[in-house]
Amino acid sequence: MPKDSGIGASSKRREDVRFLTGNGNYTDDININGQTYAHFIRSDVAHGTINSINTAAAEAMDGVIKVFTAADFAAAGGIPCGWQITDRDGNAMQEPKHPILAEGKVRHVGDPIAVVVAETLEAARDAAEAVEIDIDELPAVIDMKAALDDGATKVHDDLTSNLCFDWGFVEENREAVDAAFAEAAHVTSLDLVNNRLVANPMEPRVAIGDYNRSDDEYTLYTTSQNPHVIRLLMGAFVLSIPEHKLRVVAPDVGGGFGSKIYHYAEEAFCTFAAKVLNRPVKWTSTRAEAFVSDAHGRDHVTKIELALDADNKFTAIRTETYANMGAYLSTFAPAIPTWLHGTLMAGNYTTPLIYVNVKAVFTNTVPVDAYRGAGRPEATFQLERVIDKAARELGVDPAELRRQNFIKPDQFPYATPVAVEYDTGDYDATLDKVLELGDYNGFAARAAESAANGKLRGIGLANYIEACGIAPSNLVGQLGARAGLYESAKVRVNATGSISVFTGSHSHGQGHETTFAQVVADMIGLPEDQIDIVHGDTSKVPMGMGTYGSRSLAVGGSAMVRATEKIINKAKKIAAHLMEAAEDDIELKDGQFSVAGTDKSVAWGDVTLAAYVPHNYPLEDIEPGLEETAFYDPANFTYPSGSYLCEVEVDPDTGTVDVVAFTAADDFGNVINPMIVEGQVQGGLAQGIGQALRESAVYDDNGQLLSGSFMDYAMPRADDLPNLVVDHSSCTPCTHNPLGVKGCGEAGAIGSPPAVVNAVLDALNRAGHKVDHIDMPVSPARVWAAMNS
Repeated sequence: MPKDSGIGASSKRREDVRFLTGNGNYTDDININGQTYAHFIRSDVAHGTINSINTAAAEAMDGVIKVFTAADFAAAGGIPCGWQITDRDGNAMQEPKHPILAEGKVRHVGDPIAVVVAETLEAARDAAEAVEIDIDELPAVIDMKAALDDGATKVHDDLTSNLCFDWGFVEENREAVDAAFAEAAHVTSLDLVNNRLVANPMEPRVAIGDYNRSDDEYTLYTTSQNPHVIRLLMGAFVLSIPEHKLRVVAPDVGGGFGSKIYHYAEEAFCTFAAKVLNRPVKWTSTRAEAFVSDAHGRDHVTKIELALDADNKFTAIRTETYANMGAYLSTFAPAIPTWLHGTLMAGNYTTPLIYVNVKAVFTNTVPVDAYRGAGRPEATFQLERVIDKAARELGVDPAELRRQNFIKPDQFPYATPVAVEYDTGDYDATLDKVLELGDYNGFAARAAESAANGKLRGIGLANYIEACGIAPSNLVGQLGARAGLYESAKVRVNATGSISVFTGSHSHGQGHETTFAQVVADMIGLPEDQIDIVHGDTSKVPMGMGTYGSRSLAVGGSAMVRATEKIINKAKKIAAHLMEAAEDDIELKDGQFSVAGTDKSVAWGDVTLAAYVPHNYPLEDIEPGLEETAFYDPANFTYPSGSYLCEVEVDPDTGTVDVVAFTAADDFGNVINPMIVEGQVQGGLAQGIGQALRESAVYDDNGQLLSGSFMDYAMPRADDLPNLVVDHSSCTPCTHNPLGVKGCGEAGAIGSPPAVVNAVLDALNRAGHKVDHIDMPVSPARVWAAMNS
């Protein structure tokens, strides 16, 4: 029977009540008495020298308070990058300054040049038209490979070239990998592109800066996934504000998908300007602005090679990737194509030798950083596409080729040749489940039915593994992280027994207020409505690292478990005193303390009241109160995995692709709330299918974003998706966190793109079209061209 509460129950999302009734409190809903409005003037050219900025006419207009330029920020630091990569020769990456407002040059369309602050937004927008900016346009460099040519225009004049770093991993494997390819019975190679994406969360970014002159304290309200990190980066490295004088608040946030992890220039500007003007300053992004100011995702160009022996066992993998950094380094950008990509190139397989080369390149485009999956989708796409091509070349079933090379359950813990160790998994089980639920063996009949209707039908398989809960801090520090990657939790028990949990994790749609409450309620045996979850305010919550990388439960939830264990241990001491029993004999179940082997018991509420009203209390042994804090630093990543099966129909006359069935079988370890997990997977699948078939951020040679609105950027719609079958019955618990959880938020976006592309190519090849690859998005035009080339 399904549970009706606690861990494992599909408790309804409590936060949805306010969201669905219009009572959410988003950053744009916040208005402060006396606030002003900021409008950013952004470059309309991708590369150019700023000769002059004349603000006199604008500042004379009614309602205008001040026009800011880079000169106002002479004492400020640049927007910092949170990760440093060392290249294959041991040199640190090239790291140019990322100014709050463009200094001397503009480097991408959307680069902020000046900001008008006015009494109303309308006045600010009107005055922006009167600001005179003289720019000498320079040649733009957009293509990554061309950016590395001798004599190529440099994005940053003070750098030696447009190469940020040239990373080799694992460098000592390189010669052995080359030898394995020389000796291979079969080699499959594939050139592919992982298309650039715009995150497009429902809520655009907003920043409100406020300054209190009486106590010299700043407050920033912002749409952020990690307010403590924003406080650290902006306070220490950009504006030189002591942390105890800077409060960052991220209230309800309407989606992020990675694009709200980073510290952005607009946040620093509003905080700085609030002090200069001694008034609150508010900026709200338009959707068009978001396309050219929010960090983009993906954008890799890769050659991957797979070596196999005469028995079709994988012997080596070799890749070369060009990864676009855009014009500046965003917060986590250097880590995405390296440590979150190269370390996952083993996938689910026993390949003994792997070498990954990544060249990170500056171009005159919007900066690129983590987007749902962050590095793992890029690795999975390469691997699962080249395996499918190998199966076709060898004439073997793609499912069986994968199964033959799987890591088997008795091989765990499994150390890969790319420096990570998987603790648990059962890849045969998820493959068996997806083939069963997707009726793999019945495909021929469905294909015949499609053919009778004039359609080509294909079936595509993909397996994935991802690394979640980025950790531990001592390891990532060695890899270049400039911050710890722990999480915090404070559990405060009130005198009447209800509980407030303060977490450094941040919710922007994942259902944390529900699942976190389930964990604590289950441990103590209380109704879930007695648990309140508090997050998103640095003045209330201990220092935490926020939410990204599917780390919320694995890291944030584990911190809650540790803090709650401290609470329970102290409460047992109080209960033992109240019942005149030994502490070791006290048991807690269903909110009731009892003495083992007796009928003595005392209720949770009586114990918590005694903690705050210590009239009969051993003060010499136990201090009053019931509040505990814990910081949890994981021992390892967690490794969710799964198998995805996609079926498509292709219209041979138009190239149109319809996804007619999609089945996902995932291993997420222990599942806290099955309903929320299914929703997370379905959302990820929608985004992955969107990347495969619809979405792409496209620049022309001059650096103009051709897909800068929803008129040209094709977001997936409901009618693009079939009924999504999601299963998580084949789970193996994580061995190194107290909940046994692995993370589920990004899986759907990781495994679905190669499954879709594999299905399309299967349909074409079954019909006699020998097509090895079509780059995403697999649009009707590209499919039609491939069939008719």
